[in-house]
Amino acid sequence: MIAQDLLEILCCPEAKQEVALADAALVEKINAAISAGGVKNRAGQPVAERIEEGLLRKDGAFLYPVRDDIPVMLVDEALPMAQFGA
Repeated sequence: MIAQDLLEILCCPEAKQEVALADAALVEKINAAISAGGVKNRAGQPVAERIEEGLLRKDGAFLYPVRDDIPVMLVDEALPMAQFGA
């Protein structure tokens, strides 16, 4: 789990917007879509690895995955939320 003090200083590397921890229901929805094979990251690459947590950009447009308790704050690795009906 991401430490609160780290969460407070993280921001979207592109838009510099705040990020917030995604709730468990959203993470579950994303992982179900990943298991079904229908998820692509912002670079258009298929995503096969489930996420443990996610950091949702303030505007709700992108989610940065968290794997092995490490936030992956790379623009190309962000998951566009439009593919999840958001």
